[in-house]
Amino acid sequence: MIARIYKPARNAMQSGTAKTKHWVLDYEPDEPRRVEPLMGWTSSGDTRQQVRMQFETKEEAIAFCEQHGVAYQVLEPKSPSRRTIAYSDNFAYSRRGLWTH
Repeated sequence: MIARIYKPARNAMQSGTAKTKHWVLDYEPDEPRRVEPLMGWTSSGDTRQQVRMQFETKEEAIAFCEQHGVAYQVLEPKSPSRRTIAYSDNFAYSRRGLWTH
């Protein structure tokens, strides 16, 4: 049983950074999922896939794993690359693209 500790990235539909401030601990699946023959639903006997824990800091998540004897893997977050574009750049003479309405 291995746990992943990471800081979630923001959703593509979000403009803000909501729900990306905490560190998350997810467990890797121990057994593969299987399809139920009667209903066609996907199921698994591994109940740890349903557990998702949030921590304020990375150190708290690591301390939890070490206290409970869980092997863990820390994934460091990538810093977002923000392009700063001014509205006036749409009307600049040095604009690369064609200007159309």
